[in-house]
Amino acid sequence: MWTYFYDWLMFAVRWLHVVTAIAWIGSSFYFIALDLGLRKPRELPAGVGGEAWQVHGGGFYHIQKYMVAPPHMPEDLTWFKWESYATWLSGAGLLFLVYYVGAELFLIDPTRADLPVWGAIAISVIGLALGWFVYDALCKSPLKNNDTALLAVLFVYVVLASFLFSQVFSGRGAMLHTGAMIATLMSANVFRIIIPNQTIVVADLKAGRTPAAHLGAEAKQRSLHNNYLTLPVIFLMLSNHYPLAFATEWNWAIAGLVLLMGAVIRHFFNTMHKTGRQLWWCWVVAGLLFMAVMALSGAPGWREAARAPAGEAAETWTQDPELALARSARFSEAETIVQSRCSMCHARQPLWPGLGLAPKHIYLETAGDIVRNASLIERQAVRSHAMPPGNVTGIEPAEREVLAAWLASGSGSYRP
Repeated sequence: MWTYFYDWLMFAVRWLHVVTAIAWIGSSFYFIALDLGLRKPRELPAGVGGEAWQVHGGGFYHIQKYMVAPPHMPEDLTWFKWESYATWLSGAGLLFLVYYVGAELFLIDPTRADLPVWGAIAISVIGLALGWFVYDALCKSPLKNNDTALLAVLFVYVVLASFLFSQVFSGRGAMLHTGAMIATLMSANVFRIIIPNQTIVVADLKAGRTPAAHLGAEAKQRSLHNNYLTLPVIFLMLSNHYPLAFATEWNWAIAGLVLLMGAVIRHFFNTMHKTGRQLWWCWVVAGLLFMAVMALSGAPGWREAARAPAGEAAETWTQDPELALARSARFSEAETIVQSRCSMCHARQPLWPGLGLAPKHIYLETAGDIVRNASLIERQAVRSHAMPPGNVTGIEPAEREVLAAWLASGSGSYRP
């Protein structure tokens, strides 16, 4: 009963997280595009820095932006903040349900750091909190007067944090925590800077005081950071579903390349919204960065590439790859490894405590099961170390090499 309830609870929280993230990202992208697309005709009301005409849903909209604040407080004022708060809170709930409750499977990797569950959770909480305080201090330092220099320092800071996470957590946990740290910075920007500054402006207007211009400038700078961090944080959150992204020794470097990729893509759209120019070279750079990510994902790191031993020539696998795999001289060894390291979870009746169903309904009990799922074994346990999660069953590097040799000798599909 607990497994049934737990799975639906995770589904509900994940659903909420995705929906609120869509709402937050949508409003963020819209207002950045709106701000960059403002035009300055000859006659504008006092204090208005630009205006835009837009059409949507059969109606026309006339929007004006006050650079500091309007002369009088409007009666109806819409605040955009709950999307951010709900996204972070639902993400924190998902972090608890998946990575704290399931720390031994998803957060801890004894080959990296043999942490107790409480220790891993403590590092997670402290790391995310410290991430905000360091970032906020950098933004309030003299670097705040130079956006380019500040962004460069912040890039190095995030990559360094990702590297440190990769030294103490599993690959999946490290990439997720890099994304969670960025998401925390973004939401804290709204909670600690943008909304408080706007609240002060509103209070000044009601009291008849002239709001300070630096409040809006600071909020706009943090909003710009959020804009450039949005695409990378989505990649990092999705990466836990793709072992070639997280289960590699170079996951921290991949995170850095993704930060650059997201920046150049946003630069393309921001420039287009502001000037109308389309900088197609941005997509070329983004494509090259993505190719670099792909190269790093397959670079030898935790494993040495394995090749089929001499004399174990592959059969005509292109005609019947499953038959060739089953007949491979290495199959009996591979079958023993998979059944001893994987089948306690990937079984029709899993033996792992608290696991009611095999993950993704993938079974690795019989010879037929193993042969049919050879490509998944290759991606999850040979080319990457995603499985077993946290290496809870203690699979040895030599055993991964046996699996690689089986794949190479039996099907030809594994080509290091």
